[in-house]
Amino acid sequence: EGSYNCYVDDEDEEDEEERIWQHEGAFKGGSKASSFIPCSSALSSRAAATTSTPSMLNINVGGQSYRLTYQAVAIYPKTRLGRLATSTDRRCQLGLCDDYAAQVDEYFFDRDPAVFQLVYNFYASGVLRVRDELCPRSFLEELSYWGVRLKYTPRCCRICFEERRDELSEQLKVQRELRSQAEAEENEQLFHHMRYYGPQRWRLWNLMEKPFSSVTAKVMAVASSFFVLISVVALALNTVEEMQQVDWKSGDSRPILEHVETLCIAFFTLEYLLRLVSTPDLRRFASSALNAVDLIAILPLYLQLLLECFTDDDQPRGRGSQHEHDIEKVGRVSKVGQVLRIMRLMRIFRILKLARHSTGLRAFGFTLRQCYQQVGCLLLFIAMGIFAFSAMVYTVEHDVSSTNFTSIPHAWWWAAVSISTVGYGDMCPETHLGRLFAFLCIAFGIILNGMPISILYNKFSDYYSKLKAYEYTALKKERGKVDFTRRAMRKISECCREG
Repeated sequence: EGSYNCYVDDEDEEDEEERIWQHEGAFKGGSKASSFIPCSSALSSRAAATTSTPSMLNINVGGQSYRLTYQAVAIYPKTRLGRLATSTDRRCQLGLCDDYAAQVDEYFFDRDPAVFQLVYNFYASGVLRVRDELCPRSFLEELSYWGVRLKYTPRCCRICFEERRDELSEQLKVQRELRSQAEAEENEQLFHHMRYYGPQRWRLWNLMEKPFSSVTAKVMAVASSFFVLISVVALALNTVEEMQQVDWKSGDSRPILEHVETLCIAFFTLEYLLRLVSTPDLRRFASSALNAVDLIAILPLYLQLLLECFTDDDQPRGRGSQHEHDIEKVGRVSKVGQVLRIMRLMRIFRILKLARHSTGLRAFGFTLRQCYQQVGCLLLFIAMGIFAFSAMVYTVEHDVSSTNFTSIPHAWWWAAVSISTVGYGDMCPETHLGRLFAFLCIAFGIILNGMPISILYNKFSDYYSKLKAYEYTALKKERGKVDFTRRAMRKISECCREG
């Protein structure tokens, strides 16, 4: 989308700004590289320029005629018009403009007259004003063309302009990221230039990444969401005691719902492998957050099976009694059991696979990424409040008999619950000063929690609506492609029949 910092000068000294306001002197600041055509010869002084040329410079910008004195333009020799006025080389003068009318001695420039009106006022007054209705990008491009520096604007105009420029840059950045999330990365040339099975991998990639490209792709997306829900329900029901009954007659030592979960993992593994095989860019595939979630969803089961292989050996090894081997095995199994419990806990992240098919979840994650500074500041304030109020309450409550505030770390839980305005009531101060500190802690939590919620909600609503709009546009684009292909095939078949 371009950079909007191309012609912003950081030099902002008071004496220079005062000189601009008083319309004195010529430009003496450092000059950046310009896009002007270099002139081979120029007058060494402004006096020579004014004596060897007419008194008025006639220019036409976008169909509107302007007249400026050579003396006013020559004050700024680094600008395009200043070079035009001070140059004696005819070829250089013609190279600085788009056309020249010799009959009326008028130089023509095919540029925006609305922006040049501000440049014209700058030559007349020495001050560059900025209008709010102008696009910052277009305004900076025009300034770069005319060679006028943004530092000639007064401080009030510059502050407003830089705010609008930064806001526009942020909006364009957000739009690019949202569009990249809504539209799958498609580059058919990468697939066609692949050495092995390029067209087949492209069709497989459309099947896995673009649900609305075909009916089969839509069925695949629905099946993926269905298996995610089934696996999460099976994971939850596996913790119910009635569901943990084992059929020892069949020789299977696992509950029946674990077979359902294994089936879901098999589908997730197949889905992940198909995405891996069809991707045109392995580096982008490895750095994708959604693909990382897919990998986390299937790893726990395979790690669990791998660890169980090391604990299935029941035969005693080496010397020693059976009792010693049993004790050693129990210790080994207990350590492995802790690891297995962690592996089973990781299976809950399987629910995050729904983010691939949920616009709301992706918009929420995008909001957190864009507002990481506000979220980090909120967490910092919460941590500061917890440390401060826990120390206060401990100071006034630790001498009370049968108190729960035995140390500052014990008071952290009370402070966290109070700042979040949950208030379990398992710990509460008993002294009047402690209750005063508790009231201040709760009030601090109410004020603190209320500030970022509105910001996060407004940004989430904005990002969600934009993401839905981009997805709707991408959907219409895909459906349009399918309809166009069908219409073309129908026309071809009709022409063949008529022939």
